[in-house]
Amino acid sequence: VIQECYVQNTAREYAKIYAAEAEPLEGFGEVPEIIPIFLVHRPANNIPYATVEEELVGEFVKYSVRDGKEINFLRRDSEAGQKCCTFQHWVYEKTNGNLLVTDLQGVGMKLTDVGIATQAKGYKGFKGNCSISFIEQFRALHQCNKYCEMLGLKSLRTAHQKQRKAASVKSKTLPNSSTIKKPVPKKAREPRDFISSEH
Repeated sequence: VIQECYVQNTAREYAKIYAAEAEPLEGFGEVPEIIPIFLVHRPANNIPYATVEEELVGEFVKYSVRDGKEINFLRRDSEAGQKCCTFQHWVYEKTNGNLLVTDLQGVGMKLTDVGIATQAKGYKGFKGNCSISFIEQFRALHQCNKYCEMLGLKSLRTAHQKQRKAASVKSKTLPNSSTIKKPVPKKAREPRDFISSEH
């Protein structure tokens, strides 16, 4: 429960900085807000700890899916969804790819129950609650929108494609392990000259 509060309130702090940068931009408009979550101690109760947050009334929408596989049209097409994706991109860039706010969901621009993935365990003393694979999936799947451009964020697709291209070039230049010839002492090599290596 403490971890849940820490995750959401850490993401909330990033969202405040994002809002301070985005709101003054002409045409950007309203910015997503992560609502605070509070830890309550109830010593007389069977479950002594609980969380309390503002009730969100309206249509609850998942703008950012945890595993990156589901296509969410409300995320892609709505203003709130696009701004949530831009927020993820902004956090990713601000932390040099070390942290990603995931699982953005809520009503309109008010978000709750978010997750955080970190590139390294204990990044800035923070324990994420999501797998590092979410960062890799985000880097591969994120499509910049007009809000990313307004904030001057660098395209992740270009960087990701460069990484993949470099990896594929390396793998092409490395010989296949089945074609590598192992050095054999001269004495053993001479009588085997005409023996097929396939058995």
